[in-house]
Amino acid sequence: MKRPMLRFSRQFLLLAVVGIAAGSVHAQSEVFLCVDQNGVKEYKNTGDTKGCKRVSLPPLTVSSSSKPSTGGGGGAASSKPAASTPSDFPKVDNGTQKARDNDRRQILQDELRNEQQRLADLKKDYNDGAPERQGNEKNYAKYQERVASMKEDISRSEKNIEALNRELANLK
Repeated sequence: MKRPMLRFSRQFLLLAVVGIAAGSVHAQSEVFLCVDQNGVKEYKNTGDTKGCKRVSLPPLTVSSSSKPSTGGGGGAASSKPAASTPSDFPKVDNGTQKARDNDRRQILQDELRNEQQRLADLKKDYNDGAPERQGNEKNYAKYQERVASMKEDISRSEKNIEALNRELANLK
């Protein structure tokens, strides 16, 4: 039951990284429509595949709504923040929100304990870079591959612990 939350936290971290990377992605100037032998259409940024044709698209206009409006003389409209949720959006009372926050804190603390235990087990097996060889590792390259994988697992676990600690610190 603890594993799905770990997957969720990894997915959340991956989503955050992808979101940050997407913000810095440069738009491609060329788009190709490719049709394979089965008639399946696919849009790509390269036309190096057979059946691809360049498509001309209108320019994309991007605007940011995060900047405050600079118009007007500072009337009543500018002093009131814009509504970000619909007026019929369900509200949660303070007691319910506090219970949810406490549940979230407990889940994060459980995940943190599990990840710390996992890290301790990984480090024990890693044995300071010299884990015991297994019977199927007569080939030294296979052993080195497993050691490198163990090192990556330790690094990933340490990063998960850092992320969980950050999440716990961000809670009210």
